[in-house]
This record gives sequence, structure tokens and C-alpha cells, in this order.
Amino acid sequence: MKLLELEDIVKSFPSPAGGSIEILSGVSLSLEEAEVVSVVGKSGSGKSTLLSIAALLSAPDCGRVIYSGLDALSMKENEIDRLRATAMGFVFQSSQLLKDFSALENVAMPLMIQGKKRKEAFSAAKEFLSLTGLEDRAGHRPPELSGGERQRVAIARALAGNPSVIFADEPTGALDEKNASLVEDLLFESVKKTGHCMLLVTHDPSFASRADKCFELREGVLCGI
Repeated sequence: MKLLELEDIVKSFPSPAGGSIEILSGVSLSLEEAEVVSVVGKSGSGKSTLLSIAALLSAPDCGRVIYSGLDALSMKENEIDRLRATAMGFVFQSSQLLKDFSALENVAMPLMIQGKKRKEAFSAAKEFLSLTGLEDRAGHRPPELSGGERQRVAIARALAGNPSVIFADEPTGALDEKNASLVEDLLFESVKKTGHCMLLVTHDPSFASRADKCFELREGVLCGI
């Protein structure tokens, strides 16, 4: 079953020299249950722009974004917010954790936003921190955690909401080789265990090659590799 489909996505940005630059030229891709699709490309090639459009964080100039058969771009803003809160999980290069809250609170927060009671949210958050091997760091705030630990908390937070799609934008870009390997393994294992799908954007060809489908974005066109 296709969980996410992008059809003929076009996106342009103003050019410093005047006119515009087309960064995405009719890009199409789809993700099915328990599938990982990776996109590599040079800096500025449009990888993160593509992910942002797929995650409904920005709009294309034209094209369609379809979630489980529903045209997401025709939804009202509150419907998009609800879809993003319930069907999507995010892991970025920077963990984007709330620095004044503990690891446990950071993971529980999206669950409470979804409407879960505090006790239920914290119980679930503990389980996901345990899954990432951080149960003994639950009470620590982000400044007290290493870079690798912060990324693992971010993964726990992304998984806790039981999303259909995980969006990972350079999730290992700021990590050393050892921690990058741990985060890679954790992301791929989570997809296998949960049946979620994942759209992965990375500059690392080795990381990208572990995906079920791997593409390169070249001059606005998605090419299979």
C-alpha cells in the first residue's frame, strides 16, 4: 500500500540575477509500507526542499502530494496540521529538542499534543527511550546529552507518535562515525519493526545505499541509482 506519493512536483526560487531557478522539475516518487527511499545530491540540489514539500512544510508551485490516497494539498490548514501531528515523524540534522525539558518530556510532548493523558504519554515515552537504549538518560536535558544521544532522543520522539512516514533530513550529518552508525541502524531497524516508511535525505552515499530505493537529484530531476 502506498502511504505517500509525490506527483510531478515543480518548485522554483527567485534568482539573484533576476528571474527564477527551477530546483525541482516534475519530480515524482512514492513510498510504501516498511519501505525506505533515499535521496542524495549535491548541496543546493533541492533534497531538503523535496522533503519539505513531502512533509507539507512548504508548497510546490505545482504537483500533488498524496497521503494514503488523499490529496493533501487540497486540505485546509487545520487538517494539514492534524495530518502532520498524527502521520509524520521528523528527524533532522539538529535534534531540535526543547533544551529546558528532559529527554522523557521531549518524547512525551507530541503524544500529549495528540491528546494522550500525561501518565499515558510518559509511559509510552519511557518505552521508546528504552527502544533507543536511553532509558537511563530519561531525566537528562539535551545540554547534558551527547550529540549521538540527542539524535536517539529525536528518533524516539519521531517514533512515539506512531507515524505512517518518517522524514529524516541529514540525520547523521553532525555525528562522528560511531554515532552515525548507531543512528543509521536505529532508523532502519525501526522501519522494519513498525512498518512505517521513511524518506531519507543524506549526503552520505553509503547510508543512502541501505535504502530499498535510492535516487540522486540532478538539476531538478530525480534519477535512479
